[in-house]
Amino acid sequence: MRAEQRPFAEGTGQPGTRAAYSLVRVYRISPGPYQLPLANVAGRCGLPPELVGRFVALGLVDAERDARGRLWFRPSAPAAIARVQRLRTGLGLNYAAIGVVLDLLDRIERLEIALRRSEQAAKEQTPWT
Repeated sequence: MRAEQRPFAEGTGQPGTRAAYSLVRVYRISPGPYQLPLANVAGRCGLPPELVGRFVALGLVDAERDARGRLWFRPSAPAAIARVQRLRTGLGLNYAAIGVVLDLLDRIERLEIALRRSEQAAKEQTPWT
């Protein structure tokens, strides 16, 4: 019997649906910036998934939960987790202080971007003679 004709699709939980067996696992989430599952992010960072989940709970890393409660991350999440780890080990900060530092660094970055834009606009408006 072909896979499309089987009465139960494994993993879908719904009898009578057609099964399509692919060679790679396909994550079906709503289109958006959150594409990496927790296990993938934790593996890339070399950290236990529980610690990555704790970072999410503390608000140090952004993630989104799907209907099943699984965490999904942006592709930039490993870099954000590495930033948290550098602040923790390099400066010896606790997680509450890391949150404050991350907020301040993000604010500085936004201000620098705004400053560059205003400088660029000033250059474009100033006629040179």
